[in-house]
Amino acid sequence: QVQLTESGGGLVQAGGSLRLSCADSGRIFVGNSVGWFRQAPGKEREFVARITQGAIKYYADSVEDRFTISRDNGKNTVYLQMNSLKPEDTAFYYCTALYTGGNSHQPESWRYWGQGTQVTVSS
Repeated sequence: QVQLTESGGGLVQAGGSLRLSCADSGRIFVGNSVGWFRQAPGKEREFVARITQGAIKYYADSVEDRFTISRDNGKNTVYLQMNSLKPEDTAFYYCTALYTGGNSHQPESWRYWGQGTQVTVSS
């Protein structure tokens, strides 16, 4: 059974940093891409970052140069280091795994999802 568990969210002031973690209990991370999406109230879920099995990284333009995705295959964990946070980064952040093809920036291209973790950035 695949279970993705996010942690590390919280309240931070603008300019601050947070590191999100996503742990995989079902070893779905092995050999697969892992991604992060976020969803703010009243908005659609949007792509944030993706890391392939070969550690190639992709980012949304809005987080490029501020966020870093990484993976520790030995711990079945993926991280999202978020620096220089802005109030517009406030959202629920979701970990996702198993990219099934198509546009990787679309939520429907991913099979497994965690429950999410709230990130709030105050101005």
